[in-house]
Amino acid sequence: MTRAPEQPQDPLRWCAALSLAFWVACLPHLTAIPHPYFDEVHYLPAARELLVMGEFTNREHPLLGKVLIAAGIALFGDNPWGWRLVPTLFGTLALFGAMRALWFATQSRFATLAYGVLLATGFHLFIHARIAMLDIFYLAFLSLAAWQFAAAIRQPEEGRWRLALTGVALGLAMGSKWNALVVAMLPGLVFFFARAAAGRRRLFLSRRGAPVPGITLVEAALWLGLVPLAVYAATYTPAFFFRFHPITEGLVFHHQFMLSQQEQVIKAHPYQSTWEQWVLNARSIWYLYEPIDGVQRGIMLIGNPLTMLLGLPALAWCAWHGVLRRHWTALGVAVLYAVSLGFWIVASKPVQFYYHYALPSMALLAALALACDRLWQNGWRKSALAPVVASALVFAWFYPIISGDPLAGPDSFAVWTWLESWR
Repeated sequence: MTRAPEQPQDPLRWCAALSLAFWVACLPHLTAIPHPYFDEVHYLPAARELLVMGEFTNREHPLLGKVLIAAGIALFGDNPWGWRLVPTLFGTLALFGAMRALWFATQSRFATLAYGVLLATGFHLFIHARIAMLDIFYLAFLSLAAWQFAAAIRQPEEGRWRLALTGVALGLAMGSKWNALVVAMLPGLVFFFARAAAGRRRLFLSRRGAPVPGITLVEAALWLGLVPLAVYAATYTPAFFFRFHPITEGLVFHHQFMLSQQEQVIKAHPYQSTWEQWVLNARSIWYLYEPIDGVQRGIMLIGNPLTMLLGLPALAWCAWHGVLRRHWTALGVAVLYAVSLGFWIVASKPVQFYYHYALPSMALLAALALACDRLWQNGWRKSALAPVVASALVFAWFYPIISGDPLAGPDSFAVWTWLESWR
């Protein structure tokens, strides 16, 4: 008799354990900076206004991220815990969701857990999970959307409700920060082209074929098109009820105003950078570097110096493997990186910053996890583990300068600023 195919064991508990360890690692020194730092100075006042429905400020950005920051203040007080604890939870959700997405996409335990370690120690997610900025919220909702979309493809019997959750998560991601806009279109496009490639004669009404059998293209347009737009629009509801400067001329006019604010020419910023510098990990941002209560502390945003570069050949491998070998997960990772980075290459926003690379870096690390997984499957176990272990070691070395740990003195930054452009 033919042996039944081997069923891979879901590493759900390991994903949860890794996520919990990441959250615990986020907590030390979370409140050591007793005042707002970096872009917290923009978002915390806006969150406070939301709590009292006073003046509609910070109008150039969507509302949801500031609503979540305001929820943290309401729950834990207007203090560092209230400002930053909720972002740590969403950073943990981003890590867990990203791992679950790769599990459903690959059914590989090694790729899933390697990705979890690489992402947790990749610097971007860790740093943004510890500050009251908008980035961690859109990253978390996009990870949730990727998880549900991959699960809908893997388990089509649950496809309908998982696609519905995908649409809701996409709407919430866009409602957190506009960085999610272009990527939010990808699930719908993937569904359309996959169904078109299946060659069904009744393209829009057929329930057969990839990516989710049982769901017509018309229904997919509902879950992946209309639902995200409706949820996104709903996130602006509080903006109509501010006492001062509420939305009075409709969402379309307000979005025209937001776009004009995003595209306006502003003066050069000392931390601005270009996409080439992001790819090469050549430009840092100092979120903080100052003495606090007599102790020198610093938080430098930079990508993990090892994995940000190792990920580049892994991306090339994923693109080649995806196109020529039809490895759809590898191709999807390469496309996600290209789209999320390409948006900033063509965007008309005149001043850009390295934190815009947070989403592309997640795709980059997924590519590295897939490349390591191929080594693992081919028996090169030590070579597969080496980047993962080394990433954790580099993270441990840089932990003091990305976490606000007490430093020896004002010149301590030199220990970690290996490049002049990191200073």
